Amino acid sequence: MDRREFVRWAGAIGVAGMAFIVAGEGAEAAPPGVDQIKTISRGEIGAMAFTLPELPYDYDALEPYLGEQTMRLHHDKHHQGYVKGLNEAEEKIAEAREAGDFSAVRALSDAQAFNYSGHLFHTIFWNCMSPDGGGEPEGPLAEQIEQDFGGFDAFRSHFVAASNAVQASGWGVLAWQPLGEKLVILQAEKHQNLAQWGAPPLMVLDVWEHAYYLDYQNERPRFTEGFFDVVNWDYVAEQFMASR
Repeated sequence: MDRREFVRWAGAIGVAGMAFIVAGEGAEAAPPGVDQIKTISRGEIGAMAFTLPELPYDYDALEPYLGEQTMRLHHDKHHQGYVKGLNEAEEKIAEAREAGDFSAVRALSDAQAFNYSGHLFHTIFWNCMSPDGGGEPEGPLAEQIEQDFGGFDAFRSHFVAASNAVQASGWGVLAWQPLGEKLVILQAEKHQNLAQWGAPPLMVLDVWEHAYYLDYQNERPRFTEGFFDVVNWDYVAEQFMASR
């Protein structure tokens, strides 16, 4: 995929400056590799309804890193909450357009951005982990990490430090910066703030307390270090190749 084609995709589908492919009826064919990864799905409740994707593994598959209770609460309750909030926001925005009443547009736009970003980031997050994960990336992704960070150890230290330093609720993010043609590590406050437009997320780590508190209490650094024991580098590499 050349740069012009990537910019078309990144500009067409974005969230807080981060692009991701959304599956839908009549959608254009995805860039190479994207059809092999999990995508956000649309449901049957109206043309614009979103649905909760299934986990790509069993609830207890990531133990001892994350326990079954944490995964059930996080996926079935928290992620489902963003899906519900997103569908409600989409419905209310459609009603506002039909009525020609945009008096609540600020709150509706905020709800749409917040809940869509939460839905998207969680969908990526589940796929960034695997019971067979861990180790180090190989191939072009490993070469790009070496070029942009000076090696895997430096990259890992940077990613963990950035994730630990997120203020209150948010995410650590590895993204591809198309204009700089390089990998960047970002912090996302909540889901949608402090992003870079057009930089698609390749790997995300949820550092909201609900993601780890049952297993790690307030020890976020233990949680962020342990993430590298379950990283699904095959998935991250596919995201990288599709974005690059």
